[in-house]
Amino acid sequence: MTFNFSKGASFDLHKVDNDDISKNAAALLVDGEKVIGVYKTVRDQIVFTTKRIIAVDIQGLTGKQQELATLPYANIQYFTIKTAGPVELLQDTYLTIYFANGMTADFEFRGRCDILEIGRNISRYALDW
Repeated sequence: MTFNFSKGASFDLHKVDNDDISKNAAALLVDGEKVIGVYKTVRDQIVFTTKRIIAVDIQGLTGKQQELATLPYANIQYFTIKTAGPVELLQDTYLTIYFANGMTADFEFRGRCDILEIGRNISRYALDW
């Protein structure tokens, strides 16, 4: 999967431990930037930090080639959240982020995910700008 945020992208993400961040994503972190959440698909990864979202697209058979996209919170204009219903079999939640340049990024989280915590963190760090 190649990230195409200009047309929106959707991921089937589930939470993993923050220590499971990819080496390349970790190498992008700047002084004072902290990881606040890591979510994975089968191979790809989305990392929420205190400054931005880092998307890691694992490519090729060996997975050694990676494409990384960084989405700074400073460029977020607004976002929407869709929570899961209490009796739905699939507890999927959704996050759509709208950037000042018109670009959108769509994220689909599988299973139990505290989508409101993700939204609260985005708000906390986006509003600090």
